[in-house]
Amino acid sequence: MPIATSSDKIDLSSEKKTEELASKVSQKLKPGNIIFLYGEMGVGKTTFIRYLINTLQKNNKLNQTEITSPTFNLLNEYQINKIRIDHYDLFRLKSAQELKNLGLFEDNLNTITLIEWPQIIKEKPKNLIELEFEYGKDHQTRSVQIKGLYL
Repeated sequence: MPIATSSDKIDLSSEKKTEELASKVSQKLKPGNIIFLYGEMGVGKTTFIRYLINTLQKNNKLNQTEITSPTFNLLNEYQINKIRIDHYDLFRLKSAQELKNLGLFEDNLNTITLIEWPQIIKEKPKNLIELEFEYGKDHQTRSVQIKGLYL
């Protein structure tokens, strides 16, 4: 059951707009939430995640850390007080069988799970928020559509 639904496209043509959206989303997140981030390479998924995690760190008076895409190691973990953030990048996975060893949705009571390239996941979990990033016609503009979270 979704938290709520927002079907409007949100303009992300600047990093400032991406940062502002990440700040708004950070206020709504709770442990157990899972976010799927869809979109072409370079459209802003990891940039959004960087702002999201850095905002959560800042709001909890923690040092902001460097946030990179876990393309090669599949998972980066961040601890924000009692909440763990798991940031997955599934781009390199070729089959659903490879997902089983990752334990994506196990023991996520105190975890916020962020998953880039989630298309390989066939069964959608509960507490799911979906962000669909896309380029505009000129590749200079970008937008995101959010499902499962009302801002």
